[in-house]
Amino acid sequence: MDRQQEFVLRTLEERDIRFIRLWFTDVLGFLKSVAIAPAELEGAFAEGIGFDGSAIEGFARVYEADMLAKPDPSTFQILPWRSESPGAGRMFCDILMPDGSPSHADPRWVLKRALARAADMGFTFYTHPEIEFFLFKERPENGSRPVPVDAGGYFDHTPHSAGHDFRRSAIMMLESMGISVEFSHHEGAPGQQEIDLRYADALTTADNIMTFRLVMKEVALEQGIWATFMPKPFTEYPGSGMHTHMSLFEGDRNAFYEPSGDFQLSKTGRSFIGGILRHAAEITAVCNQWVNSYKRLWGGAEAIAGAGGEAPSYVCWGHNNRSALVRVPMYKPQKGNSTRIEFRSLDSACNPYLAFALILAAGLKGIENGYELPPGAEDDVWALTSAERRALGISPLPQSLDEAISMMERSELVAETLGEHVFDFFLRNKRAEWEDYRRQVTEYERGRYLPIL
Repeated sequence: MDRQQEFVLRTLEERDIRFIRLWFTDVLGFLKSVAIAPAELEGAFAEGIGFDGSAIEGFARVYEADMLAKPDPSTFQILPWRSESPGAGRMFCDILMPDGSPSHADPRWVLKRALARAADMGFTFYTHPEIEFFLFKERPENGSRPVPVDAGGYFDHTPHSAGHDFRRSAIMMLESMGISVEFSHHEGAPGQQEIDLRYADALTTADNIMTFRLVMKEVALEQGIWATFMPKPFTEYPGSGMHTHMSLFEGDRNAFYEPSGDFQLSKTGRSFIGGILRHAAEITAVCNQWVNSYKRLWGGAEAIAGAGGEAPSYVCWGHNNRSALVRVPMYKPQKGNSTRIEFRSLDSACNPYLAFALILAAGLKGIENGYELPPGAEDDVWALTSAERRALGISPLPQSLDEAISMMERSELVAETLGEHVFDFFLRNKRAEWEDYRRQVTEYERGRYLPIL
């Protein structure tokens, strides 16, 4: 038994932890949990806990259902909303086949494979997400319009506002679980919040995002309100994204930093951006996997620095240009290794393991093949005409889930990165979602056509 496992077992005894929740994520990014008693944990560390993989979205077919969830002791944390004695703890799990080999259906394994490939090239991949979401006064009933908890706007501070109190409680809970928060504020729409997590390696960040989404919902329920990560709940208000800053490190050296480069960006950093731009359309179905995601990307103003800008719908990059898909923020010499890029199309409701794996794979492909970076966009890309965008070589992202699926299914990069099992299931599931969506008769159609036809 290693030291981390011994630490977990000792902590259970010292803190009177009687319930251990083993967490993992299905292919669509939904958190799954099974609880075990402390007496079972030593066996779980050694062999894993068996479960029926065919009951989990995308994991296995009925005739190959047996799977094992093996807890990762480095992810152990006490659950702060179960603070009464006896307490509860949690660990993320790796999913294994009965012979002990990794399951190719496990999103965490998909990301681990991508990170191993980066490591073979000498890189560690770091990410820093800015997570947006909405708070409503209550859980919306089917078909009803949700009611935001406040009428605030970007950076607003209203005394005794529900959002302010919520963010304080949520951040305290996150930090008690070892998840560091860098910033928090009210976003541009009524009831919309943003909480930014500190930089961490991509696997830790993905685990933290899964924990974050659950913590936000738990805190909301405790306060009698409702949290949602739906990309665009309102027609007239901005949608919620997860702009993610990222960089590659070689040991302690930031591989994106070059003092003499434009914007202090190295050739490695430029090729990484080139890879993302080259493959952006192919990876969109995973980064923006819901029908509603495209209402955010193409449906109007997104909360960008309170300026009412637009969501990043076009494939281009820019320096401090918040209308671009990839932004190179201003370098801050006082912060040392601060050169980074920001990928702006991600939903906060994506599967972070699969999304990070694909973004990394696209960037590494750019480095391997020495992709040249096209000129950066200097103007508000949304303000340009279609002809002006074409002249600049700026193409659009997919405009619907259907279009995104079509781009993804032709992508060798996505198939190779996700693996055959996840690739095939994801496409089947998303095709079914699109078919179900396009059969629906909407309130818009009834309101527009019933009175006149």
